[in-house]
Amino acid sequence: MQTASRLVTSRVVRTPRLTLLPVGKENLPDLIPLKADPAVFGLMLHGVRTPERTLEELEDDIDFWEVRGYGTWAVHRTEDGEFLGIAGLMERPDGRGVALRYALWPHCRGRGYAREAAKAALDFGHVAGLRRIIAVARETNVSSCAVLADIGMTRAGEFMNLGHRMLVFESMR
Repeated sequence: MQTASRLVTSRVVRTPRLTLLPVGKENLPDLIPLKADPAVFGLMLHGVRTPERTLEELEDDIDFWEVRGYGTWAVHRTEDGEFLGIAGLMERPDGRGVALRYALWPHCRGRGYAREAAKAALDFGHVAGLRRIIAVARETNVSSCAVLADIGMTRAGEFMNLGHRMLVFESMR
């Protein structure tokens, strides 16, 4: 289990176009449809979520921030406040380490928002003291693999999961 060893003065992250805010109960109405959408969560570990499971995960995400000092952000477009999706850092349940994850609405794709949010989360994790951060993507998820490579993560392995080849990327600082 890795914890953030250095304090980060703010949990809010701003990029040129995005504002990332730690998730809270107020995000549940946005998270339920996001996590239930197969186009968004169909490729994520454990797939789409029920509203009940989304609430459980949100409660876990809130607690994770308190314990670790990093976690999942709600990603908003700064200019109009629109909720675009999530990005963050979580401990993988398979013990592989702290992992970068992101999931944005399909209409956000092709605009660089995932790349911008993922890079911001990755940088936050390293500033917070995480030496190694991984990310896992299906080999067939070419867009996600491209985002991970574009933000400076390198291939570090692979494994099979439910018949899918999963690629492991890492960032070391």
